[in-house]
Order: sequence, then structure tokens, then C-alpha cells
Amino acid sequence: MRYLDHSMKYWEKVIKKELDSKKYRHSLGVAYTSSCLAMKYGVDMEQAYFAGLFHDIAKGIDNDYKIKLCHEYQLEVKSVAYDNPELLHAVLGAKICELDYDVQDEDLLNAIAYHTTGRPDMSDLEKIVYIADYIEPNRSELPQLEDVRRIAFEDLNRALVIILHSSLEYLNKNAAGIDPLTQETYDYYKGETIQ
Repeated sequence: MRYLDHSMKYWEKVIKKELDSKKYRHSLGVAYTSSCLAMKYGVDMEQAYFAGLFHDIAKGIDNDYKIKLCHEYQLEVKSVAYDNPELLHAVLGAKICELDYDVQDEDLLNAIAYHTTGRPDMSDLEKIVYIADYIEPNRSELPQLEDVRRIAFEDLNRALVIILHSSLEYLNKNAAGIDPLTQETYDYYKGETIQ
């Protein structure tokens, strides 16, 4: 697996060239937070660090070009993504990692592909990257942030449900397009935990 052929410092330099300084700082925060959560829950720390570092690799791509690349790579473009192409950066990022960096680890690719929507029956690595994206140290002023940071190190599913609920509330309040997978993920996990 090529991503293991190099040190994480090497990959930090690679990703730094792909992102603006704000997104790079965020990605470092997600990488470090992912590896901390991985240590807590017995998940491979390097795998979690890499997934966190690369989760937004496609974020800086022009929105029209995101759609074009998704068609080129035969990735599904849901109707909601035509109005909000930003939603495509996760699945597109996973494909870029696979094609450009020879990442073959399906769990790692799924952690990148579903870090914005979640999905039912996520692996611990997928949950970790999803949660780390919300709670990383550079984040501020998100709903229940301090509580979610604490809960994330106690119960992944509970943290996941709180974040999903908050995201759905925000999207509904702002009349933003919601990927149906986000609602499906919330419905799947809300029955497994008590908020």
C-alpha cells in the first residue's frame, strides 16, 4: 500500500501543496484528532492519521470541475449535488486517493468518502474521521462542541448522533440541500444511542 511507503511528514508536505493554508491547518487538526481517537478505540493510528489528513483533498477543486471529474470517474452525482457541488468533495477525494496515491485500503477510502454524510453501519475508522472533522482543535462555535469533544472519547455512536442531528438541524434551518444519506445515517444510529 503506497500510503505506508512514506512517513506522515512526507504526506503532510504532499497535502500542503493541494490545500490553502486554512484547509491545510484544518486537515492537520483532523489528522491529529483522528489518530487520538484511534488510539482510544484500538484503530490503526497511521490509517486514521492518513484518512484525516487527506479527507478534504478535493475540497479546493472548482465546483464545476468536481462535477466533471465525478462523471469522468463514474461516481454518482445525486440531484442535491448539482445545486451544491461542494458535497462531492468527499467521494471525489476518496477516488483521488485511490488513483493518484495508490490507496487500496477500502476502510480508509470509505472514511474519506463518507466523512460529510456518514452512512449506516460505519466502521470505527469511518466514525472517527467523521467525528474528528467536527471536533478538531481549530473548530470553534459549532453547536455543543465542548460536549461532543468529551463524548467522542467516551462513546463514538453517541457523538455521531449528536453531530448528525446538529448537521440536519442546520441544513433544514438554512434550507440547504441535504444528502439523503445523512438522514439515513441519523435514523440508523439514533436508535442505538440515547442523546
